[in-house]
Amino acid sequence: MNPIVVGIIGICILFLLFASGMPIGFVMALVGWMGYVYLGSLEAGLNILGLTFYAGGSSYTLSVIPLFILMGQFAAHSGLGRDIYHTVDRWVGHRRGGLAMATIGACAGFAAISGSSLATAATMGTVALPQMKKFKYDQALATGTVAAGGTLGILIPPSTTFVFYAILTEQSVGKLFIAGIFPGLLLAMLFVLTIYIRVLLNPNLAPRGDKTSFKEKMVSLKGIWQMVVLFLLVMGGIYTGVFTPTEAAGSGAFGAFVFALGKKRLTRQNLAETLSQTAQTAAMIFIIVIGAYIFGYFLAITRIPSELAAFMAGLEVSKYFILAAVVILYTILGMFLEGFAILVLTIPIIEPLMMDLGFDPIWFGVMIVIMMEMSLITPPVGINVFVLKGVAKDVPMYTIFRGIWPFWLAMFVCLIILSFFPQIALLLPNAMQG
Repeated sequence: MNPIVVGIIGICILFLLFASGMPIGFVMALVGWMGYVYLGSLEAGLNILGLTFYAGGSSYTLSVIPLFILMGQFAAHSGLGRDIYHTVDRWVGHRRGGLAMATIGACAGFAAISGSSLATAATMGTVALPQMKKFKYDQALATGTVAAGGTLGILIPPSTTFVFYAILTEQSVGKLFIAGIFPGLLLAMLFVLTIYIRVLLNPNLAPRGDKTSFKEKMVSLKGIWQMVVLFLLVMGGIYTGVFTPTEAAGSGAFGAFVFALGKKRLTRQNLAETLSQTAQTAAMIFIIVIGAYIFGYFLAITRIPSELAAFMAGLEVSKYFILAAVVILYTILGMFLEGFAILVLTIPIIEPLMMDLGFDPIWFGVMIVIMMEMSLITPPVGINVFVLKGVAKDVPMYTIFRGIWPFWLAMFVCLIILSFFPQIALLLPNAMQG
């Protein structure tokens, strides 16, 4: 049978098994290995299986993932998310829609020490939603703000999604992290602008909060110094070349641990939960990466990526037309699949195509992460929405989904801006040391 036909059949089987609820990593490994054996041999398939599991489990690059997850867990248990929110609230909470704007600012701050969208959404949900409910904010605006703000967790570095993309494409983790800073700030500002426009058009959505004195504002800054120190330690070390990403992750995790101890908020129970959650999340990601490697070997011998790249590159259309088609594809996939599943399915095919068209791989990584952010709040899957529903049990699911659409459009605007001005993402990586 033609290898390309086998590859298409394999992809179809993959979707069917995803729909059945099987774990992503095991599905990728199973389909990839069986396809590789069919097109090659059993001996070659067994060799790939052994080498891939060993290489994935012993990868120095992959060790950055559990360290950044651990850093985020320590930050969450030490109450840094709550401190950041209260600080931003003191500065902008008195404005109409100010609590929602403060939530976006706090999400951006917590994202800088977390690396997880789900952790950011859950943490900010428990902190910000009660405050917005107290001031009688519109439920759709309040929950939509937290769900969308939580997505900043995978764009503002450190980010496990950037690490995942780097592994799949063999790009620099450090450059991807640095590339996410300005786009992350841009998206946060677009979210704030979205809130401002919504409350301007309909003031009933969000009343004004309590005013605070200048002295109270200045005193509140003590709540964010630890976040600033951790961010500068990690990202400053990577940018200047003092740390590798893995060394920076280890330093950040240790720093977050020290701050948690200093705040006396880290109990034995919290420590056990932190280590357990870190191990579970890291193990899940490792299995997905290993499965993606095996499926990637299968796709390589089917020649689907190279044939598709050659076909698309030969079309007499603008490369931006193809980029728009890719955005539409990811939008559709985001309606049904989880972000990691989308990455492992598409990156081996899409990334070579984008490189052949002349797009920068670091810039495209930023674009991919923003598209993953969109998938986190796109119905019917929208994992961030389901996480938030667990926090806001009294808010109907359709209300949360109704609240995210303006922010989803803001993400789309961000993609357009980055398409016209790629230097927003590339300025810092091109200037970094090492």
